[in-house]
Amino acid sequence: MKRFLLIVIFIVAFDQTYASVDTVNIYSAFLHKPVKFVVIQPDQNKNPLPTVFLLHGYSGNYASWVTIAPQLQAKANQLQLNIVCPDGANSWYYDSPIDSTIQYESFLMKELIPYVDQYYPTINDRTKRAITGLSMGGHGGLYLSIRHSDIFGAGGSTSGGVDIRPFPNNWEIKKALGEYEKNQSVWDANTVMTLVEGLKKNQLKLIIDCGLDDFFLKVNRSLHEKLQALKIDHDYIERPGAHNAPYWKNSIDYQLLFFKKYFDNGN
Repeated sequence: MKRFLLIVIFIVAFDQTYASVDTVNIYSAFLHKPVKFVVIQPDQNKNPLPTVFLLHGYSGNYASWVTIAPQLQAKANQLQLNIVCPDGANSWYYDSPIDSTIQYESFLMKELIPYVDQYYPTINDRTKRAITGLSMGGHGGLYLSIRHSDIFGAGGSTSGGVDIRPFPNNWEIKKALGEYEKNQSVWDANTVMTLVEGLKKNQLKLIIDCGLDDFFLKVNRSLHEKLQALKIDHDYIERPGAHNAPYWKNSIDYQLLFFKKYFDNGN
């Protein structure tokens, strides 16, 4: 009996498949430097698949998501998705009007996505492309999906800094946008909380979640209430958790399922 059990375990382990994980380094003309990103794709896949872009938070990098959520390799196989994790430094994913070295929106839209579409089996269609992220990257996921709904059909945020204005001296935001007191109109124009005012019904599929002990909970609740007032459909989730890796490791599984449903059904 023991010998048979060992054989069964060996067969199960041998039969498991793992996603392919590439770390790519490309030169960015917008940033004037090489930039790394990670691409996770189902093992031995040759068919074009939908793609989810995952943005890291402040002080993170291109490797943050694969460290926080090692299950991403299994999820790529299970859900048949490509997952791309770019490096955004501490940029908040802006094109800064005052600092020519902070042009991460242009890097992502005009260099990274075309590169991924050229060299990986993606489906170059907004209905097969989504973007989300954590904390700073949560703001980035919504910010970029709203501003580029011709490229993304779905956007998300987990623990996102979805309104930057209550935090004028935090996380180097003013490095990209200038001092809040002197540049309020610039900050207003570049925060998710005001960008949603231009959204049209059914323009994007949106998912937003935040932990009950997260310091960004108040701004996430305010965004949810504003979207309701604007009659913009979205999924909004609050669950136990704080602004930390265990929360993000859990929440990303739900977001990937949300995007998978959108990719498969268009809703």
